Amino acid sequence: MPAPLSERALIALLGSVQFMLLVGFMMVMPLGPDFAAALGIPAAKLGWIAGAYTAAAAVSGLLSSSILDRFDRRHALLLAACGMSLGHLAGAFAPDLTMLLASRVLAGAFGGPASALSMSIVVDAVAPQRRGRALGAIMGAFSLASVIGVPIGLQLAQWFDWRAPFIFVGASGLLLIAVLAARLPAQRAHLAHPRESGLLRLLRPLDMRIAYLTGMSGMIAGFLVIPNISAFIQLNLGYPRTDIGMLYLVGGAISFFTTRLAGWMADRVGAVSTASLATVGLIASILIGYVFASGVPVMVFFALFMACNAMRNVSASSLTTAVPRAQERAGFMAISNATQHIALASGSFLSAQMLTNAADGRLLGMPQVAMLAASLAVAQPLLMSWLSHRLTARDAAASARDS
Repeated sequence: MPAPLSERALIALLGSVQFMLLVGFMMVMPLGPDFAAALGIPAAKLGWIAGAYTAAAAVSGLLSSSILDRFDRRHALLLAACGMSLGHLAGAFAPDLTMLLASRVLAGAFGGPASALSMSIVVDAVAPQRRGRALGAIMGAFSLASVIGVPIGLQLAQWFDWRAPFIFVGASGLLLIAVLAARLPAQRAHLAHPRESGLLRLLRPLDMRIAYLTGMSGMIAGFLVIPNISAFIQLNLGYPRTDIGMLYLVGGAISFFTTRLAGWMADRVGAVSTASLATVGLIASILIGYVFASGVPVMVFFALFMACNAMRNVSASSLTTAVPRAQERAGFMAISNATQHIALASGSFLSAQMLTNAADGRLLGMPQVAMLAASLAVAQPLLMSWLSHRLTARDAAASARDS
């Protein structure tokens, strides 16, 4: 059995899991115009591809939430990572839209639990006063996926074809599984705590339901826009396909540092204040880029969107992960991921229904989609404020009982 890891090494290893998860998910969106042309998929329907992954992750998260806390998290993570990697490899050999959707369903069905398990292991291992920074480091994988993974995938697609990035991600995932098997020690500490059975224990408490809504509100706002960014800036704004990789590189690099900043701010000034500030920036980027078409360079509003969206995610996670007890954390994270994936799928599918293609290929309806996203973004800091007050009262009551 592998020896125990230091906190920093554990975060780096599980951050690698999040990185592979996010590259496999994120690369599909900027690659959309490539495989849409190859497989004859209308650009306005690309949201279905992103939605298939998220819908599958949501269903698998709900189904697995009642059992994940019963097992060694190491074994469960290895199984989930294996299924996810095979799903990505299957995508490389999809001959049509139906099989591509099926491969995304397979990857999402295992990717959802893999994300929940890796986050649970980190939260279990890190003390609450350092948890914001730890989660910021883990969620910095989103930025690294943009900086490294997505540009590599886009370049592979240019060198070969759209199937090459799927092979790259699937093969890299299998290599990561070997590293996890060799380095990640057993994760059984949560099994020592008594636990209730059944899904209702994770749905009944009001604090948990507020936490789920907090994550959902952030995701649906973001994913009304995200699946359509690449198509919109290329087809409507004339942004060159050859510059898409650099766009994600710069935007991801900026958001990598803002996730670290968000973790530090969540620990120092509070998650609610951090999320509120980020929400202002997010709404500004949406209005500037997709509603008013003000002539601001694509790089500017894209980087602002990426940075503020990442900050919102980190601050929300730093607050919501304080809700569950250790013995119910993986189940809570599975439902949290599932509900967020429901929101992701809803945003993706809704935008696909709202958008149409003009005769010249441009996307029609993007300002309406963007206005809806900006309006929904306001809900997250409000829900976080409500949850923060409830957790403060809960902790005060617990301290009074112990004294």
